[in-house]
Amino acid sequence: MASATTVYELRVYHVYEGKLDDLLRRFREHTTKLFEKHGIKNVAYWTPTDDPLKGKTLVYILAHPSREAATANWQAFRDDPEWQSVRDKSEANGKIVEKVDSTFMVMTDFSPKLS
Repeated sequence: MASATTVYELRVYHVYEGKLDDLLRRFREHTTKLFEKHGIKNVAYWTPTDDPLKGKTLVYILAHPSREAATANWQAFRDDPEWQSVRDKSEANGKIVEKVDSTFMVMTDFSPKLS
Protein backbone atom coordinates (compact mmCIF):
# COMPACT_ATOMS: atom_id res chain seq x y z
CA MET A 1 0.00 0.00 0.00
CA ALA A 2 1.33 3.43 -0.94
CA SER A 3 1.97 5.79 1.93
CA ALA A 4 1.93 9.57 2.10
CA THR A 5 5.69 9.66 1.57
CA THR A 6 5.71 7.35 -1.46
CA VAL A 7 7.45 8.89 -4.44
CA TYR A 8 7.01 7.66 -7.98
CA GLU A 9 9.75 7.79 -10.56
CA LEU A 10 8.96 8.16 -14.24
CA ARG A 11 11.83 6.83 -16.30
CA VAL A 12 12.20 7.04 -20.06
CA TYR A 13 14.97 5.04 -21.72
CA HIS A 14 15.98 6.14 -25.20
CA VAL A 15 17.81 3.21 -26.79
CA TYR A 16 20.22 2.94 -29.68
CA GLU A 17 18.79 1.84 -33.02
CA GLY A 18 17.92 -1.87 -33.03
CA LYS A 19 18.57 -2.34 -29.30
CA LEU A 20 15.04 -2.21 -27.81
CA ASP A 21 14.61 -6.00 -27.83
CA ASP A 22 17.92 -6.35 -25.96
CA LEU A 23 16.75 -3.85 -23.34
CA LEU A 24 13.34 -5.49 -22.94
CA ARG A 25 15.00 -8.91 -22.53
CA ARG A 26 17.32 -7.50 -19.83
CA PHE A 27 14.36 -6.03 -17.93
CA ARG A 28 12.20 -9.15 -18.37
CA GLU A 29 14.91 -11.58 -17.28
CA HIS A 30 16.90 -9.59 -14.72
CA THR A 31 16.34 -5.90 -14.03
CA THR A 32 12.82 -6.02 -12.58
CA LYS A 33 13.86 -8.74 -10.11
CA LEU A 34 16.97 -6.79 -9.11
CA PHE A 35 14.87 -3.66 -8.57
CA GLU A 36 12.64 -5.54 -6.14
CA LYS A 37 15.70 -7.01 -4.40
CA HIS A 38 16.80 -3.44 -3.66
CA GLY A 39 13.42 -2.10 -2.49
CA ILE A 40 12.46 -0.49 -5.80
CA LYS A 41 8.83 -1.34 -6.64
CA ASN A 42 7.92 -2.00 -10.27
CA VAL A 43 4.65 -0.19 -11.07
CA ALA A 44 4.25 -0.49 -14.86
CA TYR A 45 6.18 -0.60 -18.14
CA TRP A 46 5.22 0.63 -21.62
CA THR A 47 6.62 0.86 -25.13
CA PRO A 48 5.29 3.67 -27.33
CA THR A 49 3.26 2.70 -30.41
CA ASP A 50 3.80 5.86 -32.47
CA ASP A 51 6.82 7.46 -34.11
CA PRO A 52 9.23 8.98 -33.31
CA LEU A 53 9.49 6.93 -30.08
CA LYS A 54 8.20 3.59 -31.42
CA GLY A 55 10.82 0.84 -31.41
CA LYS A 56 13.42 2.80 -29.49
CA THR A 57 11.87 3.80 -26.16
CA LEU A 58 10.93 2.16 -22.86
CA VAL A 59 8.76 4.15 -20.45
CA TYR A 60 8.20 2.93 -16.92
CA ILE A 61 7.19 3.95 -13.42
CA LEU A 62 8.77 2.82 -10.17
CA ALA A 63 7.71 3.49 -6.58
CA HIS A 64 9.98 4.27 -3.64
CA PRO A 65 9.05 4.61 0.06
CA SER A 66 10.63 8.08 0.07
CA ARG A 67 13.04 10.22 -1.92
CA GLU A 68 15.83 9.27 0.51
CA ALA A 69 15.04 5.58 0.06
CA ALA A 70 15.15 6.06 -3.72
CA THR A 71 18.67 7.46 -3.50
CA ALA A 72 19.86 4.63 -1.24
CA ASN A 73 18.10 1.91 -3.26
CA TRP A 74 19.51 3.14 -6.56
CA GLN A 75 23.01 3.19 -5.08
CA ALA A 76 22.61 -0.37 -3.77
CA PHE A 77 21.30 -1.45 -7.19
CA ARG A 78 24.22 0.15 -9.05
CA ASP A 79 26.72 -1.43 -6.63
CA ASP A 80 25.20 -4.93 -6.92
CA PRO A 81 27.72 -7.28 -8.60
CA GLU A 82 24.83 -9.25 -10.13
CA TRP A 83 23.51 -6.09 -11.85
CA GLN A 84 27.00 -5.15 -13.05
CA SER A 85 27.42 -8.62 -14.56
CA VAL A 86 23.99 -8.55 -16.23
CA ARG A 87 24.65 -5.06 -17.64
CA ASP A 88 28.07 -5.97 -18.97
CA LYS A 89 26.85 -9.19 -20.61
CA SER A 90 23.87 -7.45 -22.21
CA GLU A 91 26.17 -4.75 -23.59
CA ALA A 92 28.73 -7.18 -25.04
CA ASN A 93 27.72 -6.05 -28.55
CA GLY A 94 27.59 -2.36 -27.63
CA LYS A 95 25.75 0.00 -25.36
CA ILE A 96 21.95 -0.32 -25.32
CA VAL A 97 20.71 2.86 -23.66
CA GLU A 98 21.61 6.21 -25.19
CA LYS A 99 19.84 8.46 -22.69
CA VAL A 100 17.74 8.16 -19.52
CA ASP A 101 15.19 10.74 -18.36
CA SER A 102 14.14 10.45 -14.71
CA THR A 103 11.39 12.47 -13.02
CA PHE A 104 10.36 12.03 -9.39
CA MET A 105 6.68 12.65 -8.68
CA VAL A 106 4.18 12.58 -5.82
CA MET A 107 0.57 11.54 -6.26
CA THR A 108 -2.05 14.29 -6.32
CA ASP A 109 -4.96 14.20 -3.88
CA PHE A 110 -7.43 13.58 -6.73
CA SER A 111 -5.53 10.71 -8.38
CA PRO A 112 -6.99 7.22 -8.31
CA LYS A 113 -4.99 5.13 -5.83
CA LEU A 114 -2.55 2.57 -7.15
CA SER A 115 -2.50 -0.87 -5.60
